[in-house]
Amino acid sequence: FSVPFSAILSSYLLGERLNLLGKLGCMLSLVGSTVMVIHAPEEEEVTTLDEMTSKLKEPGFLAYAAILLALCLLLIFYLAPRYGQSNILVYLTICSVIGAFSVSSVKGLGIAIKGFFAGRPVLQHPLTWILVITLVASITTQINYLNKSLDIFNTSLVFPIYYVLFTTIVITTSIILFKEWVTMTVIDIIGTVCGFLTIILGVFLLHAFKDMDVSLENLPQVLQNEQEVPVTRDDKNILIEVDNSSIAPEDKPKVFMLLH
Repeated sequence: FSVPFSAILSSYLLGERLNLLGKLGCMLSLVGSTVMVIHAPEEEEVTTLDEMTSKLKEPGFLAYAAILLALCLLLIFYLAPRYGQSNILVYLTICSVIGAFSVSSVKGLGIAIKGFFAGRPVLQHPLTWILVITLVASITTQINYLNKSLDIFNTSLVFPIYYVLFTTIVITTSIILFKEWVTMTVIDIIGTVCGFLTIILGVFLLHAFKDMDVSLENLPQVLQNEQEVPVTRDDKNILIEVDNSSIAPEDKPKVFMLLH
């Protein structure tokens, strides 16, 4: 609900306006995310920190985490200083990529909290403190760049795009970390792909037409204006007919000029 709520609140509290295509983009993003979540496989049950440690040490997840970390460092130190002020995707991609680490940390800390109340020595486990440090660092980074994005760009655009990117990264991380793709059926794969394509379409509508003044009230007028736009012809081969009103229509000569 963060996408429609942020659009509504930014409209009433901040005076920001979301046109008709932007609203449709928000709805498509929500629909695509819902379809993706419905067809996403269920998590593999992990109940102890030792099991979580073995999952985090697997080569596939380590390679994935290394790629995300390298991408995040590239965005922070190279792209953000150059394009962060003009491109909305730079700061939001940083927040989304870091979100993969924060969600994984929350998952591990949830297991640690359950173990603590069950009387297990979770405070002596090194993974607990690694997860705490990772969670604090990732959340701090997310808040920092999300606030920077909100200071520059329209709130109605920031939250939907951030929601879509963050959800996609989190689902991908969960699939790789818990190897959920092994249990996916063909229907679930097709549903996940269709949901992702719907998300892309929603983001495109939201971002590409954000400056257009399109609403239900002026939609007929906009369509009519589009139909009445004159056709532009190549002026190299235009023949201009020059009329002489003093001559009778049947006798007046016609003069043509060829423009180069």
